[in-house]
This record gives sequence, structure tokens and C-alpha cells, in this order.
Amino acid sequence: MMFRTTLRRALTFTLLGLTLATPLTEAADKVELTLYNGQHKEVGDELAKAFEAKTGIHVNVRKGSSNQLASQVVEEGERSPADVIYTEESPPLNKLGEQGLLAKIDDATLDVLPKDYVARDGAWMGVTARVRVVAYNPKLIDEKDLPKTVLDFAQPQWQGKVGFVPTSGAFQEQAVAIIKLHGKEAAEEWLTGLRAFGKVYSNNMVALKAVENGEVATVLVNNYYWFALQREKGQLDSKLHYFTGGDAGGLVTVSSAAALKSSKHPKEAQQLLAYMASEEGQRVITQTSAEYPLHKGMTSDRGLKPFNELEPPKVTPADLGNAEEALELEREVGLN
Repeated sequence: MMFRTTLRRALTFTLLGLTLATPLTEAADKVELTLYNGQHKEVGDELAKAFEAKTGIHVNVRKGSSNQLASQVVEEGERSPADVIYTEESPPLNKLGEQGLLAKIDDATLDVLPKDYVARDGAWMGVTARVRVVAYNPKLIDEKDLPKTVLDFAQPQWQGKVGFVPTSGAFQEQAVAIIKLHGKEAAEEWLTGLRAFGKVYSNNMVALKAVENGEVATVLVNNYYWFALQREKGQLDSKLHYFTGGDAGGLVTVSSAAALKSSKHPKEAQQLLAYMASEEGQRVITQTSAEYPLHKGMTSDRGLKPFNELEPPKVTPADLGNAEEALELEREVGLN
């Protein structure tokens, strides 16, 4: 009798132990991803929220500048907690790819994106696109009086009339595009002229607000900043001018993403990249930031100039490399 009682108690405690252990085991097995987000904070946050709602996988978002986060990945090496890195431009990921730190993206994910907007070796992908434009204040200048090429903004007649952000990754990409199209000497002359005659701003939104408020006639920015300010304020005084004919002033650049080779959750990291490239993921991103979706067949519903009507130069994100050429030139002319 005592033996049966003892056995019964032992079985009860064993079952109780299994019951208590089960949630702990499930918790231990639950995957969480870490996203290094160099894109705008709200974009990363909305993306993480939507991905978790879709898959149940929580994403811890760590915000920083694209270059800062890329440098952090290099410093951390195999110890990096990041699974995916999402940058505002492609050069930081080109740099990580050159160092062999990125995992090849699944072909099924890359297949839904145009080939011109992904790395040649498939190590990173363009997520959404934006175009370089001139924002101008028609109270200060007529559109017909704007130059035919962005190179002309480096001329003396634009003294105090053009603003730019030399620390902007997209501005540096534009400088690289000028190198590719016209040579290093032309790019150096352009940067030197802008330094002499233009107005330097600390960031793109500050520059855009300066033209909106009539402090400067024109600024060189990405198109989506204007739409962000329009969403915030409603009707704007400033307008956008798009360069045509393959001019470097109309360069198309991309926000980009990649999975790290050091990721402890490679399958789920690829899953996040696939979501970012999907129609659903692209809608989340482009509703938060007025950029162009790159998923084949998708169009923007934010009132942007149609993507197929842009006339950008034949310089792809892969052609831009790691932008070191532009940074070096900026240092040489005293802009950095």
C-alpha cells in the first residue's frame, strides 16, 4: 500500500514538473531577431510590428546611422547580436559585402526585385527607392530658371541660392555618380563649387524647411523628404524639380537590407528579408516613408511622380560601391 502511494506521488511530481517545464522549454525555443536599423526610426518600428503580427517573431530594433551600424558590425564580428541590417543607402552594405560579412539572400526573395537594385552577388538587396531632386521655392526662383544639369549649381551665379547636406549618404552617392559619369576632376570641381557658393545644412529636413521658409531658393535632397513635410504641414510653398536626360541630379538610390553571416537565426533572418521584399512588407514601408516600392509590378500610391517616368543616370546602386571615393573628395575640398 505504501509502495503504491509513494509511486503515485512520484508520478504526480513528475507530471507536475513536466507541466511547469513546458512553458520554459517553449520560451527557450522562441526566436527573436535583432534588426540594426539605419533607416528612419518609424520605418524600422512599423516594419518590426507588422512582421511580428504576420509571423509571431519579435524583432528587437536598434537604431543608429547606417555607417555607424555598419562599422559596429565590423567591430563585433562573429559576436554581433544583429541578424539583419537595414540601411538608408547601399554603400554601407557594399562595404560589409566586400568584407565577407553578409549571407547570400534567398533567390526567391531576389527574384521579386529588379536586378539593377540588388548586389551582383546577392549579398544585399534594395528595399525601396528614392530619387534625387531639387526642392525650390517659386517665390524666389522660377522653375524655368533652374539649371539643366546639377553640375551647374557649382557656378558663381548660385552664390547663396543652393543648399546641400554633405554628410548625407545620398549626396555622397550623387558625387560618386558624377565620378562615374564625368570623371573625378568634374566631381571635385562640383564639390569645390558647392562649398564656395552653396549653403551647408546639417540634415535633409532642415535643408528642406529652409527652402520652404524662403531662407534659400533651392536645396538638393531626396524626394521623400518633401512628401514627409507635406504630410506634416499640408499645402507647401516649395515644389520639386526632377532632372531628366540621365543627369546625375536625377540619381535613383535605394534603402537596402542584408542578413549577417554571423546571425544565430539565419532562417528567420531570411524570412524577414523576404517579408521586406513582399508586397505586404513594401506597403508597410512605403506608407510610412514616401519611397518607391521595388517589388516588381507595384506602384506608389503616395502621389509620387511615376517611377517609370523618371530619367535617372545609368548608374546602379551596385555601381556606387562603398562611396569611399566621394568621402575622400569631400575631405580634400574641406567638406568633411
